Amino acid sequence: MRVGYTCSKKVGNAVARNRAKRRLRAAARDMLAAQGRPGWDYVLIGRPRVTAERPYAQLCDDIAAALARVHAPRNQRKPAP
Repeated sequence: MRVGYTCSKKVGNAVARNRAKRRLRAAARDMLAAQGRPGWDYVLIGRPRVTAERPYAQLCDDIAAALARVHAPRNQRKPAP
């Protein structure tokens, strides 16, 4: 599986963007190892004032919930909040 990370300038300066991407990488390493699917491509997007400030456990929970939603059968998917 492949994973892409993106953080626009809305996230902040270069330091803030890199911090957000590092946190996304760490959370993805933990979550995708268990819940990712081979052959899938994932893109994680850093959000302003959320990615860098959210507690790590909640960030992992968010990724787990997103993976569950993405991997659910089409007729059982719930719209994103």
